[in-house]
Amino acid sequence: MGATRYLVRGRVQGVGFRWFVWRQAERLGLRGWARNLPDGSVEVVAEGPAEILVRLEEALARGPVAARVDAVEKSELAHQTDLPSAFDIS
Repeated sequence: MGATRYLVRGRVQGVGFRWFVWRQAERLGLRGWARNLPDGSVEVVAEGPAEILVRLEEALARGPVAARVDAVEKSELAHQTDLPSAFDIS
């Protein structure tokens, strides 16, 4: 199981993007969080099996209907011991 950080850029704040991520992550059984960043992007940290994280990344690139995703930057993280037991929005 790996932990991955995604930085999603575009029109991703004020369009329900974090709620969209939460629904996708819950459906996929991932743990982690999604939060708005001051620069207008959304940071997503998720932990789960690699094949499931690929599905989350595909959903992030698509986003909800009102969003416009310009880029999804991905970086692997060392195992996170402080991740919530479910998926959180902050």
